[in-house]
Amino acid sequence: MKGNAAFSVFVILFLFLPPVLIAQWQQTNGPGGRQVNAIVYDGTRFLAGTAGGVFLFGTDSAWQPRNAGLTNTFVNALIVKDSLRFAGTNGGVFVYTDIGANWASVNNGLGTLDVRAFARIGTSLFAGTLDGVYRTTNNGGNWVAADSGLVFPKIQCLATSGTTLFVGTAGSGVYRSTNLGVTWTSATNGIAGGDVTSLSVIGTTLFAGTGNRGVYRSTNNGTNWAQINSGLTDTLIFSLAVSGTNLIAGTYSNCFRSSNNGASWTSIDAGLPNSNLLAIAFSGADLFAGTRNGAFVLPGGGTIWRSVNSGLSSSDVITLAVRTPTQIFAGAYGEGVFYSTNTGLDWNQVNGDSLTNLNATSFVFNGTNTYASTRAGIFLSTNNGGNWLARNTGLANTDIAALTQVGTILLAGTNGSGIYRSTNNGTNWTAVNTGLTPRSMTSFVVVGTTVYAGALSGGVNRSTNNGTNWASVSTGMVNNDVLSLAALGTILFAGTGAGVYRSTNSGANWILANNGLPSPSNTYALAVSGSNVFAATDNGVFSTFNNGNSWSPVNSGLTTPRIFSLVVAGSYVLAGSQGGGVWRRPLIEVIVGVEENTGNPPASFVLEQNYPNPFNPNTEIKYQISEVSHVMLKVFDVLGREVATLVNEAKASGEYEIQFDARDVSSGVYFYKLVAGSFAQTKKMVLIR
Repeated sequence: MKGNAAFSVFVILFLFLPPVLIAQWQQTNGPGGRQVNAIVYDGTRFLAGTAGGVFLFGTDSAWQPRNAGLTNTFVNALIVKDSLRFAGTNGGVFVYTDIGANWASVNNGLGTLDVRAFARIGTSLFAGTLDGVYRTTNNGGNWVAADSGLVFPKIQCLATSGTTLFVGTAGSGVYRSTNLGVTWTSATNGIAGGDVTSLSVIGTTLFAGTGNRGVYRSTNNGTNWAQINSGLTDTLIFSLAVSGTNLIAGTYSNCFRSSNNGASWTSIDAGLPNSNLLAIAFSGADLFAGTRNGAFVLPGGGTIWRSVNSGLSSSDVITLAVRTPTQIFAGAYGEGVFYSTNTGLDWNQVNGDSLTNLNATSFVFNGTNTYASTRAGIFLSTNNGGNWLARNTGLANTDIAALTQVGTILLAGTNGSGIYRSTNNGTNWTAVNTGLTPRSMTSFVVVGTTVYAGALSGGVNRSTNNGTNWASVSTGMVNNDVLSLAALGTILFAGTGAGVYRSTNSGANWILANNGLPSPSNTYALAVSGSNVFAATDNGVFSTFNNGNSWSPVNSGLTTPRIFSLVVAGSYVLAGSQGGGVWRRPLIEVIVGVEENTGNPPASFVLEQNYPNPFNPNTEIKYQISEVSHVMLKVFDVLGREVATLVNEAKASGEYEIQFDARDVSSGVYFYKLVAGSFAQTKKMVLIR
C-alpha cells in the first residue's frame, strides 16, 4: 500500500450488511470497479482513493463519491491526521475536515504536485513526491523540502517505525531518517535493483516490496536486507500489509500470505481478478484489497474473495446475456467478461488466461457451451468462463459485433465483412452474404426459423434459410442505422440512431414508434418481457406495453443515463451502463400498464383445478393473485420435463384464466405449476385421447 505503512486495524463489518432495498434502480456490485490506489479508515468509515476521485463507503453498503473541490481526481494516497483527511493526487495535496465538505488545495511550498505517499510522526506530516519528501507542521499550510541526502528522490512509499522515517524510491532503494527528514542516509544494503514499491513494519522488523525482485526483510533498522521469496511465484510487488503475525503481499497478478515473517508464502487469490493489487489493508481478520478492477474483501477464515464495488464501478457494459434467471454474463469494454450467479448482484471476472481480446460484444449459449464474440474473434468456454478457446478458422474478419444461433447453427455478424455461419460449434466458419448489403452488422433476432440482421446504414436484412440468402426488409426506415433488434411474438422492433421502428409484417414495412422517447436518441438495446418492451437509450430506460404506441421513462435512481445493454432475468431487469457498470431493478417496478387492483383484490394466491379434467384436447386453468407479482405457470410431464409455458410475466392482483391446448401432446398424466412471488403450487391433470 502506498501510504503510511504502519497500518491500523480497521473495522469494516458494515461491508457485509445487505443493501437497503428501495423502489428504484440499484447499482450492482460491479462488474469491475475503479482503480483503487489507496484505502484508509477515518475512525467512522472507509475512504478509497481511486483513479476517479475519493469514495466513501456508506451505511447503505455502497460507495459514494466525495469529490467536491478535488480538482485532480487521480488519487494516489490517503491519510487521516486527527480530524483531517489528506489526499495525495497527481495534482497535489488536498484536505477536508467534515464528511460532505469540500476539499481544499494545500500545496504551498511543494516543488512538484505529483504526490505518491504519506506518513506521519507526531504533528509532522510527510508527503512523498516524484521530486523528494516534503514536511508540514501546520496541516499543509506550508511545505518544506526534507530530502537532504536523497540521491534519487523519486519517492514511491513511506513508512515509520517509532520516530524513524523510511522512504522507498524508484531506483536507489531505501533511505532512513532519524531527525524528521532533515537528513537521510542510504539503508539499501542487500536490496538488488533499487526499485522499492512498498514498505511495511512489524515491531522492529521492516519489509520492502520491490519491482520484480520480490520481498526483502531487515531486522536491524534497514542496515541490512535479506530476500524472502520462498513460495512467492510473482515477484512484482505493489503493496504490503501486516496484521499481527500475518504479512500480505499484493503483486502484479496475485495475493500472498506469510505467517512466519516472510520465510514462506502461500497464494490466496481465489475470486480475485488477474489484476494489480495496488492497496491492501486489514480489518481484524478480514482482508481488504484495492485493484485496478475495484475493491475486494476476503472475510476472516474465508478462502474466496468477493467484490465490494457497488457505486465504485466505472465499467462500460456493452452487452448482457442470460444463461439462466440467476446466471448472467456481461461484457465490459476493455475489461473482458464477467459472470454472475445471483442475477447480477455480484460479478466475477472470467477472462482466464486465453481471452486475448477484452472487448466482448455478445454471448450465445448452447448446452454447456458459452460463445463470446469480441473485437478480435470468437471464443468458446465450456466452464462458464474458466477457460476460453479461440474459434476463428475461416473468419476473414475477426471484428465480431453480434452472435446468434438457429438450432445448432451459429451466425456471426462482423464489422464490415457481413455474416459468417458455423455448423460445427464454431470450429469452422463460412461467409454467407448472398443478397446482404451493406455489411457492417450490429444485431440479430430470431423468430421461429427466420433470422433478422441489423446493420449500420443497412437497415434490416432477413433470411429464411439459415443465412444462405438474405433480403433487405427496411421499407419505411428513414434512419437505417440499426443498433438493436427484438421481437414480441411476431412483432419486430428495431432500435436505431433515431429511436424505435416497428414492423407487424415480418419486416416488409416499418413505422416509427417513438412517442415518449427522447429525440434524438440512440436505442442501443431492446428487451422483452410479457407484453412489455424495454429500450436502452442515451437518456435511460424506457418501457412500452402497447407495442411502442407510447413509451414511459423508468429511470428512478439511475445516475448513469446512457444505457448500452438490457436483459430481463427472472424477476429483474438489468441495465448495462456507460461508466457505471450494471444496474438492477425488480421487473414489477418498471412494467407499464400493470397496476394494483383498485377494487377488492383476492385475499390470497390460489391455483384452481383445471376444468374439464380429464380433458381432450383443451382445458381451462384458473388462478388468482393477491398482489402484483411476476407469475409463471408451466406444464410438466411425469418425468419433470417442461411441456409448455402458459404464463411468464408480471400480473396485477386479480383473477385469471388461461386455456391449455394439448392437441400436440400425447395422452397421459401432466402437472401444472404456478409460481408467483414466494407462492408455489402444483396440481395434476389427465389428457385422454
